[in-house]
Amino acid sequence: MIATAKAKIPMSSAQTRADAMDWSAIADHLDGNGWAVLRGALSASECRAMAGLYPDDGIFRSHIVMSRHGFGRGEYKYFSYPLPDIVADLRAALYPRLAPIANRWNETMEIDIRYPAAHADFLARCHEAGQTRPTPLLLQYGAGDYNCLHQDLYGEHVFPLQVAILLSQPNEDFTGGEFVLTEQRPRMQSRPAVVPLQRGDAVVFAVHHRPVQGTRGTYRVNLRHGVSQIRTGHRHTLGIIFHDAK
Repeated sequence: MIATAKAKIPMSSAQTRADAMDWSAIADHLDGNGWAVLRGALSASECRAMAGLYPDDGIFRSHIVMSRHGFGRGEYKYFSYPLPDIVADLRAALYPRLAPIANRWNETMEIDIRYPAAHADFLARCHEAGQTRPTPLLLQYGAGDYNCLHQDLYGEHVFPLQVAILLSQPNEDFTGGEFVLTEQRPRMQSRPAVVPLQRGDAVVFAVHHRPVQGTRGTYRVNLRHGVSQIRTGHRHTLGIIFHDAK
């Protein structure tokens, strides 16, 4: 199974799926909410193969048990380079669609940073700054597990959008375990969101902050994400972060 998962989803398939998505609607939803759903990012068989990689410690650089660090309950593993094809191809196919949104957001928020069109060029920027450790990861939860609200910031260079793909089927493989976001607005109470996902769906969301148009101009809101408590079963997720870590 592991060999099959590594070989799967050739770049042409990942690129074709990305090209078929309605990026105008995705951008509009990101602008209005800080997140958007990408339906059918992976097939059911690809999700099973991806989740099946979790026991293979040889393809990961580190293993994190959340309770040891106060992150929640559950665990995850960061992939090492070279990434499995399925992960590398999705990373390379999705980034060029998200970079224009990231650049527009930074321009709106008067942030000088701009992102190159190709992911390889952005990774070169990270690596030149000493951010050389890959950040894509697999997460595994069991009954009673959860992920505290957090942000995935790993160094000076941060790409402002990331993707999480649900690899398990709600109400079959697990119950509970919703993907949740909170938006911290200036001088207002935080706004929560629960993102509806089925197996194979991805959610793209703001890593740190996003621009919001107010009555007196544009302001920034901070976002954090997490996973609510799993009531029964097991839940696996693939996280695709576009910047690397120190």
